[in-house]
Amino acid sequence: MADDQRVDVDRAKALLKRRVLGAMPKAGDYESGLAGVRMYRRDETTKPQPCLYQPMIVKMVQGHKRVFIGAEEYRYGEAEVMVTGVDMPGANMFCEASPDSPSLTINIDLDRNLLAQLALEIPYKPFEAGGVVRGMHVQPFDADLLDAYLRLTGLFNIPERLPILGPMIVREIHYLLLMGPNGHRLRSFHTAGSQDNHVARAILWMKQNLAVTMHIEELAEKVNMAPSTFHRHFKAVTTLSPVQFQKRIRLYEAQRLMLTQDMDAGSASSAVGYESLSQFTREYKRLFGNPPRKDVTRLREEALFARPVAIAGNINPRGF
Repeated sequence: MADDQRVDVDRAKALLKRRVLGAMPKAGDYESGLAGVRMYRRDETTKPQPCLYQPMIVKMVQGHKRVFIGAEEYRYGEAEVMVTGVDMPGANMFCEASPDSPSLTINIDLDRNLLAQLALEIPYKPFEAGGVVRGMHVQPFDADLLDAYLRLTGLFNIPERLPILGPMIVREIHYLLLMGPNGHRLRSFHTAGSQDNHVARAILWMKQNLAVTMHIEELAEKVNMAPSTFHRHFKAVTTLSPVQFQKRIRLYEAQRLMLTQDMDAGSASSAVGYESLSQFTREYKRLFGNPPRKDVTRLREEALFARPVAIAGNINPRGF
């Protein structure tokens, strides 16, 4: 890259940091004013924390993060963007964050319908056959993506333009990812008839039927796959077996119900399909490190310092 081009890219990255930092003067979670687009600021590093990655595009504007999915580890920072094509239970940790140099992140929900539509309009690009398509990948944050994110963040303080122009830029970001080096991964999850699409459909069914007893043979039949092929491909995509995956998403949903609907552990465990409260408590503690009541109390205390804040047109962080 020529020196003048490098200077332009560096200036663009610095401008993106200034805009995002200016929109988040204190640590917390911020709403952009555009559906599906959120921003996060963290001022402290963390130990690995369990999490459920939903289909999304994660751009680290400043800082560095490590993500653990099964036995695999993903690292990404300012030079990369992380994309999850399907729900992925795992853990993450912030490796670089301080009040003077906070971790700054922009998350964009991955729009399945938009991807499916774009996949039909974009010419197919062949890729190496036989490769494993994981549900998560990290790729370079190139100049085209940088330009799109600059224009998107430039709208956050122009509320009259954001609802009109914002979705256009989000669509452009989806297009750029489909056209990028890992576009075949996203295409495969959103192309009807592909094995990856079968797995994505199975995951969606599991999320919508958490309390239903799952039988691998029946679920494989629902998505038109042989049970052995389904089991093997599901684990290749998510790093978990279908049974392990269901257990994880049940526990995450139970945690959400206790946090947002004030359910007790017994009610939450029943709502997600557990018949034994003692089994639920054991598995909950194994995943989150604390029994349900203690864990929820901790999360509520932390939430007092990370309330969502609307930033579009008003960057004053109320509630912090």
